Amino acid sequence: MQLPAVRLVWLGRAPYSELLALQEQWLRRLQANPRPEAPSGTEAGALLLCEPAGPVYTGGLRGGLTPEETTRLRALGAEVRATGRGGLATFHGPGQLLCHPVLDLRHLGLRLRTHVAALEACAMRLCELRGLPGARARPPPYTGVWLGERKICAIGVRCGRHITSHGLALNCSTDLTWFEHIVPCGLVGMGVTSLSEALQRLVTVDEVIPSFLVAFQETFKCTLISEDPS
Repeated sequence: MQLPAVRLVWLGRAPYSELLALQEQWLRRLQANPRPEAPSGTEAGALLLCEPAGPVYTGGLRGGLTPEETTRLRALGAEVRATGRGGLATFHGPGQLLCHPVLDLRHLGLRLRTHVAALEACAMRLCELRGLPGARARPPPYTGVWLGERKICAIGVRCGRHITSHGLALNCSTDLTWFEHIVPCGLVGMGVTSLSEALQRLVTVDEVIPSFLVAFQETFKCTLISEDPS
């Protein structure tokens, strides 16, 4: 059986707003062409990847940032945005891999819960490929991927009419001090880590991309087809 195809769009280091704009384009594209009974080998959507060009704090559907906190964070030089994803506040910035799969889950045989589990499995597989077999997922409210008591990958998604947006944020060489200004994902007392910290060497987003693509195709059982961002 031919695997579903997913368009791969790599933005490189780009403003967070650019990723959101492209995500919106793909959402409109999929919503305008619903095909619930898709044949095998059909296109399921797009995998949008980027490394944020600057520091951004985001809140989710459950909130996470008060007006006072927003003012304080902007004073640090960071952008602050409300998003439609699940979860609370988190941080995005240089040294982090952002993965936004915009997918029609029906074409992949997934539901929302299994989509989230697949994102976790993808991040765990990536960690395993990079020499960190101890990465683990936890049940809500600890959604994401952890190394011990520290989160290395945050996950927050949105799904409407079977079509997903947002996704995961994997810390590669992220400046983790930015997380000190918030309670990441609302989890008091829990820390964050990165591939660089765990492996005790610099691990860039560019270095991680090939392993991530292998993990994504294995986990989502799809074929990635590169596409120009424009």
